[in-house]
Amino acid sequence: MAGLSLQTDALVLLKQPPADNFQGFTVFSVEQGVLPVLQRLSRKNPSAGALDLFDEAGLLLESSNQGRTWFLREARLLVRHEGMGRNYDAVRFASALALLAARNPVLEESRPAVAALLRSAFAALASGPRPEVVFFKSLYRFARDEGYPVKQDWLARLPSRQRAAAGDALNRPIAEQTATPDAVADFTRQLETYLRAQTEILLD
Repeated sequence: MAGLSLQTDALVLLKQPPADNFQGFTVFSVEQGVLPVLQRLSRKNPSAGALDLFDEAGLLLESSNQGRTWFLREARLLVRHEGMGRNYDAVRFASALALLAARNPVLEESRPAVAALLRSAFAALASGPRPEVVFFKSLYRFARDEGYPVKQDWLARLPSRQRAAAGDALNRPIAEQTATPDAVADFTRQLETYLRAQTEILLD
């Protein structure tokens, strides 16, 4: 049976430890959703041309097992967030968001919205300020775009003062945020508790 070939733009969500001269990745493509990808590493320079976490790249992929595993033949880097690695919290929240996208099946019609969310969140996290707010807003948006009534149910159930503060954090641009980091962490914990209890979204 002939092998498959696929050309797509994708975001790198997860990166596995190298094994047998291959680097494993999990990527997200608008056309295909989540894909497992293997990249052969150079013996002389294993890091040469290697994709990195949160990269967006144009990929040429091939599969000999009907798409269960894809091998990277060519990669054209589109976006790399160089500043991400200088901020521990940015990497931590970007990794949590990437894991969220990797673990939860996304319907075909929802993939463009998820890709747009990942692009904007990774860019905002790489720029530095308020990574905890970026993650809170992104988690809320992911759940909303998946069809869950987070505004009508979760937000509406909060006590009035918390509801107003959480709504303000969700609606204000990052540069205009007034919520304290502790308050945002509390909003995020409450949202995660709601999502675990009331939705099929996998967080852990």
